[in-house]
Formats: sequence, C-alpha cells, structure tokens
Amino acid sequence: MSDPGVVPALGEVPLFRPGDKIQVSDRSPIGHYRVPTYLRGKQGSIEKVIEPALVDNEEEGYGRNAGSKRHYYRISFAMMELWQDYAGSPHDGLRIEMFESWLERI
Repeated sequence: MSDPGVVPALGEVPLFRPGDKIQVSDRSPIGHYRVPTYLRGKQGSIEKVIEPALVDNEEEGYGRNAGSKRHYYRISFAMMELWQDYAGSPHDGLRIEMFESWLERI
C-alpha cells in the first residue's frame, strides 16, 4: 500500500490510462521531433501504456533531458479521423506509439 502523503516524481506515474481519449498536440517544433505531421491535432484513444518509462528522446537529442523519464503510449486512431476521404471500413485504424509530451486529454 502506498503512502497517501507521498507525491510521485514526474514520470513515475503515467498521465493516461487505456481507454482515455486524447488529442495529439498541434505544434511545429523545429529540429528533432518524432510525431508525424498528419497526426497532429487528431483525436484517438490510449490502447496501452508502454512500460517502463523511458527517456524523452526529443529532449535527449539536444542534451536537455538530464535522464528524466516519462511514458510512451500505444494510441489508436480511426482511419476516418486521419483521412477525410477514407473509403475503407469504418473499423479500420492506425496504431502508433507516442511520447506523453505530445498528448492532450480531451
């Protein structure tokens, strides 16, 4: 049993859980980033928390991370959310792993 007075450090506890609805942040950073542009601003849902927490590779690429860790998540998107003229089945989807800092709760 955990102590209710103990506050976990950033990255120790995932911010999202399977089933949570998210939106991918719609920003255009210059340089080292790992989120496809076609997913920015799109809505999906968390399928899985990837364990263990890992180093933020975007910040690490610039030497700014200092080894802090956060979570990656497997996100599912409906193809109809991603491609306006998608003609396939409404059950078709895309799955991708994304770092926590790109996700917004909706």
